[in-house]
Amino acid sequence: MATVATTSPSATPLTTGHKRVIIASSVGTVFEWYDFYLYGSLAAIIAKQFFSGLNPTSGFIFALLAFAAGFAVRPFGAILFGRLGDMIGRKYTFLITIVIMGLSTFLVGVLPSYASIGVAAPILLIALRLLQGLALGGEYGGAATYVAEHAPPGKRGFYTSFIQITATFGLFLSLIVILACRKMLGADFDTWGWRIPFILSALLLAISVYIRLQLNESPLFQQMKAEGRHSKAPLTESFARWDNGKVVLLALLGATAGQAVVWYCGQFYALFYLTQVLKIEAVTANLLIAGALLIATPFFVVFGALSDRVGRKPIIMLGCLLAVLTYFPLFKALTHYGNPAIEHAAATSPVVVVADPAKCSFQFDPIGKKTFTSACDIIKSALAKGGIPYSNQETPGTDGASVKVGATTIQSFNGTGMDPAAFKAQSETFNADLKSALASAGYPAKADPAQINQGMLLLILTILVIYVTMVYGPIAAWLVELFPTRIRYTSMSLPYHIGNGWFGGFLPTTAFAIVAATGDIYSGLWYPVIIAAMTFVIGTFFVRETKDVDISK
Repeated sequence: MATVATTSPSATPLTTGHKRVIIASSVGTVFEWYDFYLYGSLAAIIAKQFFSGLNPTSGFIFALLAFAAGFAVRPFGAILFGRLGDMIGRKYTFLITIVIMGLSTFLVGVLPSYASIGVAAPILLIALRLLQGLALGGEYGGAATYVAEHAPPGKRGFYTSFIQITATFGLFLSLIVILACRKMLGADFDTWGWRIPFILSALLLAISVYIRLQLNESPLFQQMKAEGRHSKAPLTESFARWDNGKVVLLALLGATAGQAVVWYCGQFYALFYLTQVLKIEAVTANLLIAGALLIATPFFVVFGALSDRVGRKPIIMLGCLLAVLTYFPLFKALTHYGNPAIEHAAATSPVVVVADPAKCSFQFDPIGKKTFTSACDIIKSALAKGGIPYSNQETPGTDGASVKVGATTIQSFNGTGMDPAAFKAQSETFNADLKSALASAGYPAKADPAQINQGMLLLILTILVIYVTMVYGPIAAWLVELFPTRIRYTSMSLPYHIGNGWFGGFLPTTAFAIVAATGDIYSGLWYPVIIAAMTFVIGTFFVRETKDVDISK
């Protein structure tokens, strides 16, 4: 295990060459995050292009699942590339991961849609997402380890914070490219122009490979290998031995899980919430998120440098605690300032679904074959598609279902076994009646630009991103310092990518599924709140502080 710092090879000041290496490593990582997050930023469009065989609600949730598929395999990429990084070096692993990421992203840009090749389109899309996830699984641990092993003691939080910026800056870059393409192409962006940001990855790949070829190997790794101290079995040493395995487990539950949900809630879920729930026009929502990222990004370095003074743990734990205490009021404030008509309509004319819960299905169909035809399913499908908040009134033992919109009650119908033509006609009548009732009650089809308080939205989104910088700025230094050099790449990569790949990557899917099931537009926040609370407790009481350790051991 790491020991208290005395004298180490990293104690000498960084030369200009070392600083250039760190910058080059960070720039390459920005491009890799750009590639990965393009998909998340364009999830709504991708749902229409590749999952058009599903109903709209299932299509969007399944598009989010395809986004999450890339996160699901990140731990396997961490194991694969972490082992390579600890055995043969950090530099060559960088080259492999960037090539896989760049080529996979480019291929998404030229992949035929569902309308062209049918079910093969989503299958190929998911396969490319899996390759992206494997590549990213090997990227972060190597970049963080590489930079930390060049940094002098007392500066690791500061220097690794630049790696932490890369994820947010990659998202920021993807949003800017998307906005520019939307501006130039207009309506054509949704039909074919969305491919351009993916195709641009070919250029970014060429730049990134050139950058990675300029890198030298980590000095700590070179010295360790020259002395014959490098691990011959990093997987066994990392996970099969309890003294290190328990640290891996604590790093996951007491650090990266909470960090991950705060990261994805403050950026991706916030974006989805603006566009899918509040119905704010995509360009406006993307500009607001980009503005918040631009304002808050310097705080990654602020909190990274601060962690060199006060420690990694206090800052990360405070960020988790603030998220737990304030997420619900902050997202309610987003509704108030982003689409107050929804808030007013829900207060004055609440929507209530009256049905037997046993006859209401979970509105999710991953293969597009299931039909939702019960009276309750027809109501909830229409409400979920429109982003309408509602509550449930249970009437066990009844066959029918109805929806109350304020004082107006609309009866649904049971479409099970109904002739397709009759079902279509009944659905059109029901949807027209529901739409009319919702409009009369003040529920908007889209957010009214005149009622959007962009200044307050920007402030709230900036607060959410500052929480992100608190939990993410110091995390790389904390993880690097928890593990010895011989197995550092492998040991830190797995808890990071399980935390961010599974706990964080599945946040949008899980949260939206909860909202669709309950009708409460805020209920999805329980997922990040519970995970962040768990991390706060475990991290506070069971994970040690590391800021003064010697990482050369």
